[in-house]
Amino acid sequence: MPTDTLITPSADVLAVDIAAAARMLGISESHWFALRRAGRWGPRPIKIGRSCRFLVSELRAWAEAGALSAAQWRPKGGAP
Repeated sequence: MPTDTLITPSADVLAVDIAAAARMLGISESHWFALRRAGRWGPRPIKIGRSCRFLVSELRAWAEAGALSAAQWRPKGGAP
């Protein structure tokens, strides 16, 4: 996925929810869920209380690496 299509959150935002992650990547939330079901979503969420968030830095790295599948992404430096 070309990095010029990423929507950049403000500089002080470190983690985003599913809706913002989808917007950053230029996809719908339903497409995000389809990618996850198919094993094509690489970045792992972090839990903050009961909330799931994704690190902006990991989303950016994953997209720049070509949006690798979960199996390909995690061994190459995705979140543990």
